Amino acid sequence: MPVFRVERNKGYTVMSNHHLRNKDLSLKAKGLLSQMLSLPEDWYYTLKGLALINREKIDAIRQAIRELEQAGYIVRSQERDERGRLRGADYVIYEQPQTPPALDLPTLEDPTQEKPTLENPTQLNKDIQSKDPKITDLSITHDVVILNVNKIDR
Repeated sequence: MPVFRVERNKGYTVMSNHHLRNKDLSLKAKGLLSQMLSLPEDWYYTLKGLALINREKIDAIRQAIRELEQAGYIVRSQERDERGRLRGADYVIYEQPQTPPALDLPTLEDPTQEKPTLENPTQLNKDIQSKDPKITDLSITHDVVILNVNKIDR
């Protein structure tokens, strides 16, 4: 039986096997997450920087990042400058997928869904005359007469 030996020198990375065993992730996403977890903590992550250290282009890196975001391994938040303009994104990388926090939505005690009243209800325009009896005979309409202005003879 053959024996395989791996000579290990330096530069080890210890990480969870969770993402490597996740069948929902593509190999590209698994490899990128493994690489991102192996980089130093103070490394400045950008799509361009990740593309420079890989063979894939920025679009492929962006697609893998989006896949990792959807799976919960990467959480992105927008950063703003002192004037409130978007400055960039802050990425937090996790070894285990994170679930987004549940939103606390307000609930009404007894919501009323019956006929709501409108402040400015739709009104009929009785000044417009048409030669079509279906339009001018208001007895056959229910609530609102809809006229096509382009077909009215003036």
